[in-house]
Amino acid sequence: MADQEVHPALRPAAAGSPQPQHTFWRGPNGIRAGWRVLIFLALVCVLVLVVSGALKILLHGQARVGIHVSGIAPLGLAFIEGPLLFFTAVPALVMARIERRKWGQYGLPMQSAFGKDFWIGIVVGFAAISASLLSIFALGGFRLTGTATHGQELIVSIASWSALFVLVGLAEEFSFRGYLQFTLTSGMGFWPSAILLSLLFGLAHAGNPGESKFGLFSVVLFGLLFCMFLRRRGNLWWAVGFHAGWDWGQTFFYGVPDSGQVPYHNLFNSEFSGPAWLTGGSVGPEASVFTPLVLGIVAILFARAYRENHYSTGS
Repeated sequence: MADQEVHPALRPAAAGSPQPQHTFWRGPNGIRAGWRVLIFLALVCVLVLVVSGALKILLHGQARVGIHVSGIAPLGLAFIEGPLLFFTAVPALVMARIERRKWGQYGLPMQSAFGKDFWIGIVVGFAAISASLLSIFALGGFRLTGTATHGQELIVSIASWSALFVLVGLAEEFSFRGYLQFTLTSGMGFWPSAILLSLLFGLAHAGNPGESKFGLFSVVLFGLLFCMFLRRRGNLWWAVGFHAGWDWGQTFFYGVPDSGQVPYHNLFNSEFSGPAWLTGGSVGPEASVFTPLVLGIVAILFARAYRENHYSTGS
């Protein structure tokens, strides 16, 4: 990887020059990773407060925080995932200026946007949820009962759900495996930070209605798998594609529950029958015993296909 210009506050001292004293603020590579994370999170909080205040003024005090979700619909999810991406991408842009880095180093390089890795991830993600549901079907726990959307409405649903889940992939991957993964890796190593952020990824899903402990376990496994994609490919585009392909297949194509939430305007109607370990119960297939098995198979096949690690923090 080519040498990258680094902000003087983050740059190690040149060879032969007096070494700066390590302090609570500075480490061997400049400002410590923990402080950079705190600055990033402070920027997130400030941006949220500024936007919330502006909306309150524009709406004459009518703005309300929080969205009641009884089911999954593209517009409702977009109002959650869009701000999530905005409130993490903009502070990362500020940090990129401070650190004299390119924003794309945090996981979403524009030269790779929606390229081969993204589309392979889409296909594999859809194949993975299909394999999980096929396994449940083979044991009598799942079946399709007919189509739910037709005609012009189907065309609109395909377009809206597809755009929505690309947004979901971008928002959730960058929020948990973008700037934070990059910076924590420089301070504590890749896998310790990956485990920490994957646990936080699971915790962030704990408030979903209908979620279960086994469902949250699967969410953590998803997080670790996405980190593996990042480490081997060097960016998040494979993970974004897989995330979008899995969610699109689960929610729109098969129309099955996600964390207990039933989708609207999905392609197929379906039903489950049998024990929760097989079907996932109220959570849906992500809490089925087959989802960790499928994710494990994906991890093994991916590791065999992509044997080299390309992820680097440039430090």
